[in-house]
Amino acid sequence: MQFDRLKRRDFVTLLGGVAAWPVAARAQQTMPLVGVLGFGWPESSAHLVATFQKGLGETGYAEGRNVAIDFRWAQNDSARLAQLAAELVGRRVAVIAALGGTPALAVKAATATIPIAFSTAGDPIEMGLVASLNRPGGSATGLSDLGARTAAKRFGLLHELLPMAKRFAVLVNPISRITRTEITDAQAAASAVGGELDIFSAGTRGEIDAAFASLMQKRADGVLVGPYSFFLNRRAQLLTLAARHGLSTIYAFREMAEAGGLMSYGASTADQIRQLGIYAGRILKGERPADLPVMQSSKFEFVVNLQTAKILAIDIPPTLLAVADEVIE
Repeated sequence: MQFDRLKRRDFVTLLGGVAAWPVAARAQQTMPLVGVLGFGWPESSAHLVATFQKGLGETGYAEGRNVAIDFRWAQNDSARLAQLAAELVGRRVAVIAALGGTPALAVKAATATIPIAFSTAGDPIEMGLVASLNRPGGSATGLSDLGARTAAKRFGLLHELLPMAKRFAVLVNPISRITRTEITDAQAAASAVGGELDIFSAGTRGEIDAAFASLMQKRADGVLVGPYSFFLNRRAQLLTLAARHGLSTIYAFREMAEAGGLMSYGASTADQIRQLGIYAGRILKGERPADLPVMQSSKFEFVVNLQTAKILAIDIPPTLLAVADEVIE
C-alpha cells in the first residue's frame, strides 16, 4: 500500500511537471526579445551594457524577468555588421538598439519593419536614418550627441593648455560619415589662432601606429582624437602611444581620460546609452519610433587627469581646472 501511494504521488508530480512545460515555454516565448548591435568588443563595452540595462529598467524592464536581450558585437570589424544585423532580424526581435551610426545603418538596411533605436555622433538626417528630428517618420529613432561638432571646443581646450603651440594634429577615422565635419571644424579653430593642423587617418590597429609615427615626424605639439567608436574601443593602444611619445592629447570620450588620457571633452556616453535603453523600453510598451523625436545630448563633460599631467610634466592652468566637470587626481 505504501508503494502504491508513492507511485500515485510520483505520478501526480510527473503530471504536474508535464503540464507546466507548455506554460514555461509559453512564458519564454511571450517575453519580448531586444537585440543590441555594437561595433566593439563585449569586454570593453561592459559599461555600455550596464547603462543600457539601467535605461530599460527605468521603463520597468529587467533582463531575465520580463525581457530578454541578445547582444551582438562586431569586434571593430565593420564587415561583420550586416551579418550580425541579419541574425538579429532572423530572431524576430521586438526592437533593435544600435550603438553607433554605422551599426544603425546596418540594421536599417537589414529591416524596414522592426523598430530601431539608435545612438550616433552624426546627423541622423544626413545619414538617412530619419526624415526629421522632431518626427522621424519611419521605423527608427534615437539620439544624436552631435559629436562631430565638438572639434572646435576640444581644440580650444587644447590650445588653452598649450597657448604657445603652433602645430597640432587631429586623428580621424576615414570611413566615418562625421569625419569631414570633424576636419572642417578643427581646421577653422586652428586657423583662428594662427595654428597649423595636420590630418591623420586611421581605421585599423596598424594605421593607428603609423599615424602616431607620422605625427611625431611632423613634431605635433598637441593631438585631438576624434569621436569615433573605433577609437574608444582601441583606447588602450591610443593611450599607450600618447604616453610613450609624451603627447598632450584630448579625446572625445570621458572613458579615455578615466583610463589615463590627459583630457577629454564630449557628450556623456553613459547618459546617451541610458537614454537609448529608455527609448527601447518605450518602444516595447507600444510607442512608435515614427512619433518619438530624435533627442540631442545635453550632457557634455570636460575631464582632466592630473595623474597623467604629472607623468607628462604638464602644468594644467587653473582656468581649465576651474571649468572641468571632473578632475582625476
